[in-house]
Amino acid sequence: MTANTPDGKPFFHAERIYMPQAGDSRGSQMVLGPDKKLGFLRDTSIQPFAPKEDLFEIPLPPGVHQGKVEVDLRYEPRPGNVYPLHRITRTASLIAN
Repeated sequence: MTANTPDGKPFFHAERIYMPQAGDSRGSQMVLGPDKKLGFLRDTSIQPFAPKEDLFEIPLPPGVHQGKVEVDLRYEPRPGNVYPLHRITRTASLIAN
C-alpha cells in the first residue's frame, strides 16, 4: 500500500504478509522448513470467498490534504515468484485528526 501527494511524491508505504505462520512450539518465533514446523502460531491468510479487512493508519505530512492511494494484492508462493492479482488506485481527501 502506497500513498502519494497530488504531485506524485510518496509519503507512506506499508506491506502486509498474509499467510499461516508456524512455530516449533519452543517460542513465538516463526520457523521455516517442514522439518521444524510443529504448530501454527497464527493464521493471517486470506480465505476463499471470505471478506478480509485491514486498517492502515497513515500519518499525514504538514500541508497534505489530498492523496493518491494505491493498493496491490500479489501472490508470492516463493521468494522471487510474484503474481499480481489485483490493484486499486483511488484519489482520496485525507483529513487529519
